Amino acid sequence: MTDVIKDDLTRRIAALLAANDPADETEFLGARFDAGLAWVHYPVGHGGLGLAQTYQGDVDAALAAAGAPGPATGRNGIGLGMAAPTIAAFGTEEQKRKFLRPLFIGEHIYCQLFSEPGAGSDLAAVATRAVRDGADWIVDGQKVWTSGAQNAQLAILVARTDPSVPKHAGLTYFLCNMSDPGVDIRPLRQITGEAEFNEVFLTGVRIPDENRLGAVGEGWRVTTTTLNNERVAIGSGAPREGGMIGKVAQAWRDEPQLRDPAMHDQLLQLWVESEVTRLTGMRLRQQLAAGQPGPEGSAMKLAFARLAQQLSGFDIELHAESGLRYDDWTMRRPERTDFTGRGTGYRYLRAKGNSIEGGTSEILRNVIAERVLGLPPEHRVDKNIAWKDLPR
Repeated sequence: MTDVIKDDLTRRIAALLAANDPADETEFLGARFDAGLAWVHYPVGHGGLGLAQTYQGDVDAALAAAGAPGPATGRNGIGLGMAAPTIAAFGTEEQKRKFLRPLFIGEHIYCQLFSEPGAGSDLAAVATRAVRDGADWIVDGQKVWTSGAQNAQLAILVARTDPSVPKHAGLTYFLCNMSDPGVDIRPLRQITGEAEFNEVFLTGVRIPDENRLGAVGEGWRVTTTTLNNERVAIGSGAPREGGMIGKVAQAWRDEPQLRDPAMHDQLLQLWVESEVTRLTGMRLRQQLAAGQPGPEGSAMKLAFARLAQQLSGFDIELHAESGLRYDDWTMRRPERTDFTGRGTGYRYLRAKGNSIEGGTSEILRNVIAERVLGLPPEHRVDKNIAWKDLPR
């Protein structure tokens, strides 16, 4: 059966390439979606063929070898890595038809309206309210640490719809149009000088009920799916010598005058750890071929953050003078998050955020301890108390 499926995918890829010019990126990606080759594990008619997820790597490799464009993962990582699998898992047929194709071809760029000033690590404590008004929901609140909000057309949003129940039970998940009246995006300047993050104020924003994802009050279940996908996407996507280890290894090869035996041992250890992490991520993605990711992805994201910070610190030691200067402090609002695209100093400073974004390392250790290792959970005094009665 495996050979039959692979032969069928080969024919589909050949037909796609024969009928469509890869130079026209948007048209090609649309044709790829319609052919079921966007995400082969998604349902037929929604960018997929209903196959096992393991076949996606074969499709991506064949199209890349033919010089065909891929989806804009750098510019729309939140959409492709987080919104799409959540819509596929919880969306109605109409929502899948409405949102998945524009997302894949890059027509809709997404951001994530989750964290708040008082609800970061404890995401279930969100205070942003959504109140039903006929066929719409009226949303008021503030979100923070929103990557790429200035470039986004749509956002995945979790809001509180019932304050009279415990915090996890009163949440609902929405898709929010970022151009609607009442959405105010303000840049947050980071230690790098850039403002890839934002704070977003929502004042009387009307979201139609048809943009609600999942049932009312089941937002935490939908949100957990998004977070699990986010952590897998962050922690397990780099090829061999991709990302930070690639920058350091290349510098070691190109600049032999910087080497010494102690640093050689340190680099070899970091290279091995990076490769083990990459292979573990590959194994995790294979294990997930039949379903949605679970809490195991937290370990990948935790390892990614630790290694990125260790490698960027090693990079600074290797290029000691670079630690005393910086290429450009200009405040910019980039179109994509790029951990490695600039100089040594930038990579060192940007890596500091890796242990905060996408779930802090402290919270991820709790997730691993409780949900992977099965250790006793921390005592939670707010577990059975209505959100409105919690001290704030």
